[in-house]
Amino acid sequence: MAQRTEKEETEFKVPETMTLCVNNCGLIGNPATDNMCQNCFTAATTAAVAVAGSSSQSSISTPSRSLNKRSDCSPPKTTTSPRAAGTEKKVVNRCSGCKKRVGLTGFRCRCGELFCADHRYSDRHDCSYDYKTVGREAIARENPVVKAAKIIKV
Repeated sequence: MAQRTEKEETEFKVPETMTLCVNNCGLIGNPATDNMCQNCFTAATTAAVAVAGSSSQSSISTPSRSLNKRSDCSPPKTTTSPRAAGTEKKVVNRCSGCKKRVGLTGFRCRCGELFCADHRYSDRHDCSYDYKTVGREAIARENPVVKAAKIIKV
């Protein structure tokens, strides 16, 4: 067996031939993505998913390759207006009993409300969940009534 030198083990291996993207965008294509660059591949797959989702065909179509379109390789542009960003409201987790901020340490009760550590128990807040009825139903469901067959006396 041939011993490898330390330089050969840590050396970055570059492929001998680098193929350009099939959409002629000027970037280097990857054989795992059908010789497309990452931008063209994501654009083609999102377009194929949108077409497959809108049509009623059950087979998935392959991404179409346009040869002279450089616009496919541009990253998707998102426009955010300052008005839309200002109207978003943050959800602040507060205790339903004392209105104290609880953050990540809040406790959800079975009644559906969020409580702090002081009000998390059902006897500490006005809980609308009926534990007794649910317990009775669970016991009745898990322990069915067993009746013995009647014996006819002679």
